[in-house]
Amino acid sequence: MNAQTCCMVLDSEEGENCSKREFRRIQMIAIDGSMGEGGGQVLRSSLSLSLVTGKPFRIENIRAGRKKPGLLRQHLTAVTAAKEISSASIQGDEIGSTTLSFEPGSVKGGEYNFAVGTAGSATLVLQTILPALLIAKEESNLTLEGGTHNPWAPPFDFLEKSFLPLINGMGPEIKVSLERYGFYPAGGGRFNVEVKPTRKLKPIQLKERGNVKYKKARAIVASLPENICHRELKVIDEKLQVGQEGLCSEQVDSPGPGNVVIVEINCDNITEIFTGFGMHGVSAEAVAKDTAKDIRRYLASEVPVGPHLADQLLIPLAMAGGDGFVTSRPSRHTNTNIEVIGKFLDVNFETEEIGEDIYEIRVA
Repeated sequence: MNAQTCCMVLDSEEGENCSKREFRRIQMIAIDGSMGEGGGQVLRSSLSLSLVTGKPFRIENIRAGRKKPGLLRQHLTAVTAAKEISSASIQGDEIGSTTLSFEPGSVKGGEYNFAVGTAGSATLVLQTILPALLIAKEESNLTLEGGTHNPWAPPFDFLEKSFLPLINGMGPEIKVSLERYGFYPAGGGRFNVEVKPTRKLKPIQLKERGNVKYKKARAIVASLPENICHRELKVIDEKLQVGQEGLCSEQVDSPGPGNVVIVEINCDNITEIFTGFGMHGVSAEAVAKDTAKDIRRYLASEVPVGPHLADQLLIPLAMAGGDGFVTSRPSRHTNTNIEVIGKFLDVNFETEEIGEDIYEIRVA
């Protein structure tokens, strides 16, 4: 189906008799799920933007760039969540589907509970529906269940400490609380979200990081020896000079075993979160060394916005209609997201190299 595909939408004026209602034709946006990095982000961004704009879309070749193409449980949960908050009409919403048609209704805040049912990321489900809830007419209270900490998605701590404080600076008020950790592969995590929306998002500008105020490192295990934490924190302290007052180890409850080391870099203008996940056959020292390497690269670059945060800020900035941020060389994810945004919103992003591997991305 090409870009000329249309869907029928009922349109009526107040006081008209039902028999006098007329249909108007709205163009259904065509999305190629294989564009750019060809992953689930193309689908999630399309859902987010469809909810925000009210524009329907049809996506083909869903996750064509992955070993197992099509909708997995976490992607289907995101589709279901988008459907529920907007009373959308959908075709193709089933596991393994590589084609989906989505026609949203009006977005409504309220009480919602969404469960992935696997270790698939519950945080990505939230990020799919959050943009629309930021500007909804009603407040929302959400409970999300599934993976909260896995290597292939933003962990809960990233949302809490890095992403959501910036979004709150754009006008809404969002509060999150973690009830239970959900590690890969068991999942079973749970967190709550309160959203007080705003009428319109305000632009933000992040050109400078400012001074590093402090560094903190937390190593967490579930159903594993706490000695793993001590070994990780020792390496983090050696590589980053965090100091004993900034180190913390924690044993938590979770449906399955897991390990994560979380490092918080708090600066004048931004907080960045870095995570390393324990994996079978990989030593605690190796996990910590890789994490420290990423952090040292970020600190040396002197950019405020890291690559993962850059991806997440694009849709809110497009909704605000202005300003931008300085980051490192844009990732394939970032460029793909910009391409998808351009199909739904009449905004242009300018990307300019302003230093060696330093880029400014702004809404033109």
